[in-house]
Amino acid sequence: MNHRTLLLALAAATLALTTTGCAVMRDQSTVGAYIDDATLTTRVKAKLAENTEVSAAAISVETLNGTVQLSGFAKSAAERGLAEKLARETSGVKSVRNDVIIRN
Repeated sequence: MNHRTLLLALAAATLALTTTGCAVMRDQSTVGAYIDDATLTTRVKAKLAENTEVSAAAISVETLNGTVQLSGFAKSAAERGLAEKLARETSGVKSVRNDVIIRN
């Protein structure tokens, strides 16, 4: 095996590892699962932004394998609960973990 073939093989192996790295790092089995989670995150964020009673800027949304995690701050228990309700009502969401803190 000459040096050029070896370098091409190493480059191909590196490319294969780095292109699937984001899915492996987030514990998803496929790139499709990563895309599905990103889509759910976007849908939940859009619902929060559309609602005037929820401060979408103060609440973060992350999704892993269909489970949405809410974090950040809410002004009241009602706002915290509404954020969770909106996330649960989003099509495709399997479960919601509400880690939003009520700021007094």
